[in-house]
Amino acid sequence: MLTLTYEFKLEPTEEQIVYIENTLDVCRFVWNFALAHRKDWCKSRKSPVNACSIDKEYIMSVDEPFPNYHQQAKLLTEAKKHNDFLKSANAQVLQQTLRTLDRAWDDMKARGFGSPRFKNKYRMGSFVFPQLNKNPISDKSIKLPGLKEVKWRISRPIPDGFVPKQARIVRKASGYFVLLSLQLDVDVPSPIPHGHPRGLELGYDKFAATSDGEEIKRPRFLKTLQRKLKLLQRRLKNKQKGSNNRHKLNQKIARLHQRISDTRKDWHFKLSHHLCDGAGMIFIEDINFVSWQRCMLSKHSADAGFGQFVNILEWVCFRRDVYFAKVNKDGTSQTCPNCGAHTEKKTLDIRVHHCNECGYTTNRDVAAAQEVRNRGITALGHSVVENVCGLRATGSIGHDVLVGGGRSRKLVS
Repeated sequence: MLTLTYEFKLEPTEEQIVYIENTLDVCRFVWNFALAHRKDWCKSRKSPVNACSIDKEYIMSVDEPFPNYHQQAKLLTEAKKHNDFLKSANAQVLQQTLRTLDRAWDDMKARGFGSPRFKNKYRMGSFVFPQLNKNPISDKSIKLPGLKEVKWRISRPIPDGFVPKQARIVRKASGYFVLLSLQLDVDVPSPIPHGHPRGLELGYDKFAATSDGEEIKRPRFLKTLQRKLKLLQRRLKNKQKGSNNRHKLNQKIARLHQRISDTRKDWHFKLSHHLCDGAGMIFIEDINFVSWQRCMLSKHSADAGFGQFVNILEWVCFRRDVYFAKVNKDGTSQTCPNCGAHTEKKTLDIRVHHCNECGYTTNRDVAAAQEVRNRGITALGHSVVENVCGLRATGSIGHDVLVGGGRSRKLVS
């Protein structure tokens, strides 16, 4: 089963906007109530059996089961019988809100994520229609439950054979969008290793360096608009909470943040396609980018968006039939890609790689990218002989490939 998600801009009427905003309010109310119910259940069992809390005690029946999704869905059904506010939203949309909360709660327990947060009117920005009617798509509009036909800008055609399964309505600073999930009952095989191998090294000095010797400068998406953003946020503290002026200023700040985010995402897609040009295999380090954003360079790491770039690169490689794999990151900048010997440890201020064993000299990031490429090829279970400026190094590949980049490298079986 192949699933694609396409994003389109909606052009709703005033009545449809009122319905969307009301649905977001109902979803926010259901989320906050269900989250408070779960937290109260946990707090009621927090104190020992023979002692009470000094501050306060949550009293809840001992026999009451944990309020999981099924329990809260039943409570929601009963509450809708007597609450017109809950009746105003689609029932399946509210059920999906409870399912999202249930997944977030499970991730907190199983994967060590943070606790789900209570939502204000700015944090609840989307809801899902899990089912759509038959033939909901036309050239000028899309049919959605409760909204009927909503005009949209179909910026690209829907691929033939794909069936729309669900739709997510998203409220952004620039308007309303729909994320349409399309499915096609077909098995698509993963790309197999072939063609020219390319290693990739990510960093702060340069955004990326390839094993072919190309260095890509890191753009400052946030820094270019940080001054304007700082001035707007400084004005925000003087606005009264709940006022219209504060709301308008929040919208300006949100539009600026979206501009930064959209620019970054567009650049990541263009760079991913550029890296796939002429490559049959792309190898990258297996890095935990969450830990990168906890160091002293957290702001620069978040501005670069390394994690988003890797996810986009993997998707673009799949679309363009390029093999994508991650390799061990340990020691890639300390190992010589030419002879494979470990050189002395280099600090971050040393930007040139020089091997004391074979005399190979090149840029540090390029050398690390070449080592990433060698590890990726070695993991495929083949052998390679590489000629770099007259020096021979062993790696791996299963067929003859010419690796360019200013130096003569030939990978042979």
